[in-house]
Amino acid sequence: MNLRRDALAIFRAALRAADPREGIRRARPQFQDLLDLPYEHIYVVGAGKASAAMALEVESILGRRITSGLINTKHGHLAKLKRIELNECAHPVPDQAGVDGARRIAELAAQATGHDLVICLISGGASALLPLPAPGLTLDDKQSVTRQLLACGANIHEINTVRKHLSAVKGGQLAALAAPAKLLTLVLSDVIGDDLSVIGSGPTVPDHSTFAEARAILARYKIKPAKAIARHLERASKENPVRLENTRTLIVGANRLAVDAAAIEAERRGYRPLVLSTTIEGETQDVARMHASIAREVTESDRPVAAPACLISGGETTVTLDGDGLGGRNQEFVLAAALYLPERTVVLSAGTDGTDGPTDATGAIADSESVKKAKARGLDPRAFLTRHDSYRFFAALDDLIKTGPTGTNVMDVRLLLIGPRASAASGGRATSVTRAARGEPASKPSKG
Repeated sequence: MNLRRDALAIFRAALRAADPREGIRRARPQFQDLLDLPYEHIYVVGAGKASAAMALEVESILGRRITSGLINTKHGHLAKLKRIELNECAHPVPDQAGVDGARRIAELAAQATGHDLVICLISGGASALLPLPAPGLTLDDKQSVTRQLLACGANIHEINTVRKHLSAVKGGQLAALAAPAKLLTLVLSDVIGDDLSVIGSGPTVPDHSTFAEARAILARYKIKPAKAIARHLERASKENPVRLENTRTLIVGANRLAVDAAAIEAERRGYRPLVLSTTIEGETQDVARMHASIAREVTESDRPVAAPACLISGGETTVTLDGDGLGGRNQEFVLAAALYLPERTVVLSAGTDGTDGPTDATGAIADSESVKKAKARGLDPRAFLTRHDSYRFFAALDDLIKTGPTGTNVMDVRLLLIGPRASAASGGRATSVTRAARGEPASKPSKG
């Protein structure tokens, strides 16, 4: 088996399964009744790294019925659209282009009447790409708190809880602007648990988080926001839940689809697949060591699955930055795991959106020999890991994975491929362990 080649092929299968255009086609019977109604106008709005691909499918369905539309997308994450305008913005720290686009999207939604349909397309990245500050706040205020949240190790649920309470469109407020029009929201999930109020900070669904929770998150991570933000969070402490009517929201894709496809492709290539979880979160280096430990268990005792095996997990980890390196959570995962890999093992971790942190890579790949090769070139893997410099480490080994924008975004996919046992010593050791587990002697008595 060529473990590296197979790992890359399995990841590509996961990407194909997460195609948002196919997800919209699968979900279409659930919203076709809305499309069949007569409307004076149909407006399409949205934001996210995969929103351009989603808009392309909506155009193929509705064509000239679309009056107009505007999508905020990350730079480079494009599609060839005819009736819906694309506005490229910065991610993960918002910029003025994002603010200008978000304001235009809000105005487009607000002009809809009870005779219109508004279709909102949301995918991962939408929260940063739809940055319309609440009254009294500025883009600088939001940029500052966003940078601090990204660096402190906060998870996406915490980050978006804060974002919602600093916004004029998040937390159901965009849906309120679109009323009384009918509103259809199609969502590609990039959060653990597929919580609609967290994906893209839920611009078209009710928000159950509070200003008090937003303040507590900032306090927990010792973040000192700008004075305007602090005043806003205190002054706006009285909750005013948004009541939404005439809305329908559907999830058209999620991490589980990508992970399931990876398992199918792994089995097709001769591996025993084992999905560990699609809800993995936590500090990246800790999660990486856990995955490597499971790989060692497979190698030594054929548990929880016998080799050749493919361990698969999904979700999204976090990195607490305290160094001066360059990388992302997926590259850091691979570097941390590589330090503990057993023989005949390959590890791959990559983001399904095509980007990992502030880099042009989506992840990395390593094997049991990577650490040894690095040391032979004078590279100290632990030093690179300490300063969170995984990008430069894997660039030196030519082990970065670069796909460019993929048109989808359903969190991360992690793979550990464990090859067949060596026929000699390791095979005998595994047999003895297995027999002992069944209460049998480690070796059979000689007949002589």
